Amino acid sequence: MKLLVTNDDGIKSVFFHELVFALKAAGHELYVVAPLLEQSWTGASKTRHRLVRSASADHGFGCPTWTVDGTPSDCVNIAIAHLLPTKVDGVVSGINVGFNCTLGFILASGTVSAALEGVLHGVPAIAFSQDVSVKVYNELKDHGGQPGAELLASLKHSATHAARLTGALLPRTPPHSFTVHNVNFPFPCRPETTVQRTEPAHFCVPGLFTPPDADGGHKLIWTQGQDVSPPDLLTDLKCIASGCISHSILDYRRLGHA
Repeated sequence: MKLLVTNDDGIKSVFFHELVFALKAAGHELYVVAPLLEQSWTGASKTRHRLVRSASADHGFGCPTWTVDGTPSDCVNIAIAHLLPTKVDGVVSGINVGFNCTLGFILASGTVSAALEGVLHGVPAIAFSQDVSVKVYNELKDHGGQPGAELLASLKHSATHAARLTGALLPRTPPHSFTVHNVNFPFPCRPETTVQRTEPAHFCVPGLFTPPDADGGHKLIWTQGQDVSPPDLLTDLKCIASGCISHSILDYRRLGHA
């Protein structure tokens, strides 16, 4: 397939590079358009109050590559309208550093929103994320995103799964279906790790900011929130906690369902 590949952690993310290399190894024709800098938690926002600049780049992918100094949604929108020399068969976003599970966080995810921007253009799309611990997440963010040997080995297995799932799921997803495949990998992820169909966990997430400081400033903090899911629901979060790959189908046509 011809694929547009993007992410929200930025063009330099090792997690992103592993996905690109796995998709290339699977024989897909790739076009890479990724944020110049990290754009985590930007959701589906688009840059409105300044110019957004795109530039051709070479990051060793061996395929046409651009950076965009905006959000993941900016990347996909600008790519399809102005950068790509051809129509693509799908948009692939990820692999994100950290999971993108639960109703409380999926809509805030730049990774998932990049895929959503694809389906808003009528293109099938899939988002991939890699679960890591809070400690590992902070270490990755503080040390340039370089995973240790154990995580890197697991990440390579996740990327191989991602390439396989891309080839299996996107051709079966009709254009204009407004459907994003949201896939989360457990840690560790192995070649034999199985996939389960899941639903996003029902999480309420209050208190994401600190109380005001002396200048009235509030800082974003991590809290997973409160799980109010039905007990018998196989959720994305339960799935990766059990060591399986979570596959949730986000059908945005159902947002107004009776």
